[in-house]
Amino acid sequence: MTLVSAKEVRKRFGDMVAVDGISLDVARGEVVGFLGPNGAGKSTTMKMITGFLEPDAGSAEICGHDVWADPVAAKARLGYLPEGAPAYGDMPVADFLTFCGKMRGLRGGQLQNRLAEMVERVRLAEVWSRPIEALSKGYRRRVGIAQALIHDPDVLILDEPTDGLDPNQKHEMRELIRTIAPNKCIIVSTHILEEVEAICSRAVIIAKGRIVADATPHELLDRAAEGRAIRVTIGAPEAEVVERIKSYADGAELEVMERINGSTRVLLHYGDRPADAADLAQQLKSAELPVEEVGFWRPRLEDVFRNVTSRLN
Repeated sequence: MTLVSAKEVRKRFGDMVAVDGISLDVARGEVVGFLGPNGAGKSTTMKMITGFLEPDAGSAEICGHDVWADPVAAKARLGYLPEGAPAYGDMPVADFLTFCGKMRGLRGGQLQNRLAEMVERVRLAEVWSRPIEALSKGYRRRVGIAQALIHDPDVLILDEPTDGLDPNQKHEMRELIRTIAPNKCIIVSTHILEEVEAICSRAVIIAKGRIVADATPHELLDRAAEGRAIRVTIGAPEAEVVERIKSYADGAELEVMERINGSTRVLLHYGDRPADAADLAQQLKSAELPVEEVGFWRPRLEDVFRNVTSRLN
């Protein structure tokens, strides 16, 4: 069942087009990683989907309710962690979340149960009585996530939910998202690509306000690996050594990946032709080239991200 639906949303700020006709449907049980370079339009898109910023064109619905024609019904089903996790800094955590719960219509035992669950699930016991302004960035982020969850919404839209968290806290937050995901529709904006691989069932990548990729992380990696490639690490930075390697590559396209600490890593792209890493390794060894490693290349999500976002440059 589709719980979030955006159709051709657009937003311009002066002469700058921030979002250029993005359409997105997300169903219950999906965790969508919303990715893009800085300035790609991620936060602007999320603000329009949640009804906090009016689009110049297009529409957005939360659980079938138009966020502009029926905003109260739409936002009642929504939990939103905006960029920066704004909160009332002078309020203690307990008072702030109590206030948020009441604003969401919770009262009495229901409110107390949800507050107790937030203490446990988001790990807030240590700071429960402290003013928010006195908290670390990581704890302020946790409070922001708790306010998004307090009313147990069907839809969660989280802008950089692990920003400022230490590695242990990031792990806990990912586990929390995994736990609640089956019953919710979750959109996570993040620049941490390992997070997408860890928790997201789908990745949507945008650049210059447009969607440039939409698939599962596994599918994106498989597409990037279509046609074989061999990675060769050589213990020399000289260009002539790189050229000599190319002469043994049976016409493969050579790409210099990086040069670090006196070593050079190159990729040999064979396209649709089969590649034989063992045979190439033997040839390079016989030629007495300073080869440190030869093996098949498996792309990372970072490689996919860099590739698809650079196409519009």
